[in-house]
Amino acid sequence: MAESPILQRDGRPFETTELTEELAAPTLTGVRSVWTQGVAAGMTPARLASILQAAADGNAHDYLTLAEEMEERDPHYAAVLGTRKRAVSGLPVHVEAASDDGPGVKLADAVRELVRRPAFGYLVDDQLDALGKGYSVSEILWDRSGATWEPMAYKHRDPRFFEFTDASGLEKLGLLDDSQPGQPLPMPGYKFVTHVPRLKSGIPLRGGLARLVAFGWICKAYTMKDWIAFAEVYGMPLRLGRYGPGASERDVSILRQAVANIGSDAAAVLPRSMEIEFQDVASGGGSGNTDLFERLADWVDRQTSKGVLGQTMTTDAQSAGLGSNQAGVHNEVRGDILAADAKQLSDTLNRDLVRPYIDLNFGPQPAYPRIELQVIEPEDIEGLTKALERLVPLGLRVGGSTMRDKLGLPDPDDDEEVLTPPQGAPSGPPPALNRRSTRDRSGLETALNRTDAPAPADAIDDLTEALAGDDEWEEQLEPLIDPIEQLAAEVDSPEAFRARLPELLERMDAGELLEKLANATFRARGLGDANDGDN
Repeated sequence: MAESPILQRDGRPFETTELTEELAAPTLTGVRSVWTQGVAAGMTPARLASILQAAADGNAHDYLTLAEEMEERDPHYAAVLGTRKRAVSGLPVHVEAASDDGPGVKLADAVRELVRRPAFGYLVDDQLDALGKGYSVSEILWDRSGATWEPMAYKHRDPRFFEFTDASGLEKLGLLDDSQPGQPLPMPGYKFVTHVPRLKSGIPLRGGLARLVAFGWICKAYTMKDWIAFAEVYGMPLRLGRYGPGASERDVSILRQAVANIGSDAAAVLPRSMEIEFQDVASGGGSGNTDLFERLADWVDRQTSKGVLGQTMTTDAQSAGLGSNQAGVHNEVRGDILAADAKQLSDTLNRDLVRPYIDLNFGPQPAYPRIELQVIEPEDIEGLTKALERLVPLGLRVGGSTMRDKLGLPDPDDDEEVLTPPQGAPSGPPPALNRRSTRDRSGLETALNRTDAPAPADAIDDLTEALAGDDEWEEQLEPLIDPIEQLAAEVDSPEAFRARLPELLERMDAGELLEKLANATFRARGLGDANDGDN
């Protein structure tokens, strides 16, 4: 066999031919048989205790079988465990490049293409089976027909095909094989994706959720059994047959047969001298508290919800006086569990899938791209929008890409049509109003202390613009400016200029300018009085 120059995590090279072979496929017979014997039927507390103890000692076959059957037999446990799994599998997958240079981006793009394939989603689902059982293993079937190594499929393998070895302190998995009975084979690198969630400290087989809820499950199983037996005995009314004093043995036999068969036949033929009476025993006070079984089963379900989800509000809608607020508080606790599950699974995928894929196709790297299952916290869109309306006018700089990420919107393409404000719509907040205001031509009142809005246009503004655009201002200012320029040319020092300033008053002619300013002031005063009359 050809050895790869790439080393496994333990420093040993691996055989490249092993990557394209199925090493953990099930068989009809042997230690990886597809047939198995159930253990849940007739389960007793003593039997459950022995199964859990055997798993803690490393023999987890019966425990893993029981964990599988618990999901099949208890709808509530299956629902909450499925909720926890789907909460992780439904997260968006983000690939972060190890660096922003060309090679780093190229590696990240290759991993992004890998996670876009449907098989990757199935791999995530299969790896989450570890939440209930303590670990999950998927075998990578590599395809070498092309120029690159590509995962052709991810085959989920029965956890009973593997076993934790005592030499590793029950922390390292080995593959069971008929070639070495009782001695698990080492699992080759780059071949298996093995997820062992750290739900609690200690050996992995003591950390599965199935072990946590097993005692509650058997209590509920006994409760359901007794409840059904109670309903079978007391659920149907007691049937009493009455016969008269002159009834013969044959008459009594007929009546007894009719009473016995009426439960299923719901019909009987009797002489007039006989009668059958139905008594509702289950609703009477003598039968005890008939809702005891239901309350006990509900209590066990709530404990299961707490153990699996960390709360009960999302699975059992109960009135607690706080409504959705209390549900929101409980969902935050579940969010912590979701974040931990997502991080641990991301670490597993980066170790057992991303690194092998990069090493086989691009060689060992100093840093590798990372897969992240992103837990996106919901944004308060309304609160964020109001804050930006106040802060952006004050100078806060906010990137458009950052805001699109918070809103969950992708960046628009260069040729994509984008939304814009309608024509004529105000670009800023509406003008503030107060009692001291000016009235523009449209009749709208605008606060005088507004600094960000332009002053309303009126007749005085028109007059000012007309005067500023008058071409005669230069000629009218010449009699005032020319004497100053002449005096500046005659003297040779600032002191001499200041000493001769009084004689400028006699040389300046401001008559024409004063006349024009007086006319403009008179017109402005008239316009102002006219506007005051409108208010």
